[in-house]
Amino acid sequence: MLSRTASELYWMSRYLERAENTARMLDVTYHMSLMPQLDADNSELIAPLTITGTHEPFLARYGAINMSNLLDFFVLDDRNPGSIFSCIRAARDNAHAVRGRISGEVWESLNTTWLEMKSLRKKGIATLDVTAFFDWVKERSHQVRGATFGTILRSDTLRFIRLGTFIERADNTARILDVKYQVMTEDEEPVREFYRWNALLRSVGAYEAFQELYKQTPTRDLVAVLLILRGELPRSLRASVEEVEQLLGQIEGDAGREPRLLTAVQHARLRFGTITDLFAAGLHDYLEEFLRDINAIAESIHRAYLEAS
Repeated sequence: MLSRTASELYWMSRYLERAENTARMLDVTYHMSLMPQLDADNSELIAPLTITGTHEPFLARYGAINMSNLLDFFVLDDRNPGSIFSCIRAARDNAHAVRGRISGEVWESLNTTWLEMKSLRKKGIATLDVTAFFDWVKERSHQVRGATFGTILRSDTLRFIRLGTFIERADNTARILDVKYQVMTEDEEPVREFYRWNALLRSVGAYEAFQELYKQTPTRDLVAVLLILRGELPRSLRASVEEVEQLLGQIEGDAGREPRLLTAVQHARLRFGTITDLFAAGLHDYLEEFLRDINAIAESIHRAYLEAS
């Protein structure tokens, strides 16, 4: 496969996953903002900016940090490359460039999503039913992913699409857990702690999974173990890295030795890790190291497969 084609498939799915992750993050932030007693210090409103590293550009354009400005910045602002609008546009553009390598159902689903997104943007943020919009983004992402898995040949085309999904997912889960963990304080009130851990679980679609596995009130330790070490959870770090390792092993050719090695090391660390490992040097440091490692894997994938030779 040409490196340019592989790159467009990979980034098509990364941008689509990023749009869904942003919708999940904002959905939780929005609902937490409706309970001001839980966010008296604005930490929940600041969290999306910290997770995405966009605090400075946001303040330069909007000034005040409030829910209305956050929604405009993260949903509709075409100057923000990480907004849902920008991500869906980028995913659609990459899909258009590889129209001949994806199925008609995948193309139609993604193109329809883009057309509907443009229509929503024209109406403006004030006209949106915010919760319904976030559900729409997640549903469209699921639809494209389902069409991809159900209609594309089990070839390198599908593997590069799924690689993009799981690299992006691993990065997002680590970032959101890291930021949410830093927001918590040692003397957190039990009610605030309960709502914040529940909000985190819902943001990564893990609330029901947590209840099924643990059947108790979420705690720091259990949430960390679930989102990092439990391979059963589709959005955990272990599950995402495991998928990346399997996909790299299935791609034809010998170009991927470096990314396969880096991913195997990271997978072993997660597979055999324990709760003691997570907190030995501090969860923040553990997640910072993971983010450096997943970024190194992404860069090695780029060098091995996505750069024009």
